[in-house]
Amino acid sequence: MRAVIDATPLLVRSAGVKNYLYYWIEHMRRAAGSDVIDTLPAMRRLGGLQHETSVTGRLRTFRGIGAMLFSNMMPLPVMDFRVGRADLFHASVLVRRPPRRTPLTATLYDMTCYLMPEVHTEANIVAEQHFAKTLRRARGIIAISESTRNDAIRILGLPPEKMEVIYPGVAPAFFDCPLEAADAVRRRYGLDKPFVLYVGTIEPRKNVDLLLDAFAALPAEVRAAWELVIAGSVGWNAERTMERLRAARYLGYVPEPDLAPLTKAASVFAYPSLYEGFGLPAAQALAAGTPLITSNVSSLPEVGGDAAILVDPRSESELRSALLRLLTDSEGRAHAADAGRKIADRFRWEECAARSLHFFRRIAG
Repeated sequence: MRAVIDATPLLVRSAGVKNYLYYWIEHMRRAAGSDVIDTLPAMRRLGGLQHETSVTGRLRTFRGIGAMLFSNMMPLPVMDFRVGRADLFHASVLVRRPPRRTPLTATLYDMTCYLMPEVHTEANIVAEQHFAKTLRRARGIIAISESTRNDAIRILGLPPEKMEVIYPGVAPAFFDCPLEAADAVRRRYGLDKPFVLYVGTIEPRKNVDLLLDAFAALPAEVRAAWELVIAGSVGWNAERTMERLRAARYLGYVPEPDLAPLTKAASVFAYPSLYEGFGLPAAQALAAGTPLITSNVSSLPEVGGDAAILVDPRSESELRSALLRLLTDSEGRAHAADAGRKIADRFRWEECAARSLHFFRRIAG
């Protein structure tokens, strides 16, 4: 079997999708055996994972993005020539004109553009509407959670039988991060106090303002003993939140090698997102053994299971109470950490790669 995956998202600024594609391709290639996992543009080796820039060189990045734009604009079946004799093509949201002769698959990450259009740009919404056409044509679709699968069936009317739930993985570094690395990152970023951590893009859907409000509402003696640390790139419509972060401990974009030790160094991980297709930072916290507070909506209860404290992401008082509960209960934090590590075993890239290859082989026949 030869599968071709659109890897154009690896060439642009991206967070969750880029993380997924990078580790997914790497692990499928390791497990493929006699099968071949190719990419468009062609990348035999992926460079280091960087969310802010391309994973490959400037020339290949320029050519890859240019080729995709050309394919999308031309009425001719350009993608059929680019894909060649493949057994299937796995499309991303950036593909407007997928190949006509090759069996088509895709990964569906979330349905936020339909459920919460107010937290997306117009360009994102238009792109997702085009992607819906690809999903309807696809022979098979990977949904990254049961929540995403159910939303897509309900909203887009996609046939349930062609949608398979395959959870993404968490990078191995989160499962086995030495304490020495966590201590080194703590020193590097000047984190002298124990801290509550949030990692994610700064944008309305991530609900960072509620976290700032809830932490500010904690008793003074708790705020004196603990610090709230925010890490992540600036996203869309973030001006108001960024104004508030200037008076907080905001680390900005944290490079991939620092994320696992930073997460392990935290005493509590808070992720009050309004909607997630999967919620990778929450899964990473579980794998690192960091107690998790997250939302009781979308896929987050599915990911957090019994290990997470679940709160209404519209309720400051619920989030404040959850923070206070964990920050004042060391035994509770230890129990949550142990439970989280056990649950996180479901999110191994080796498992994801094996199931994805089986999915591809079934579709390819």
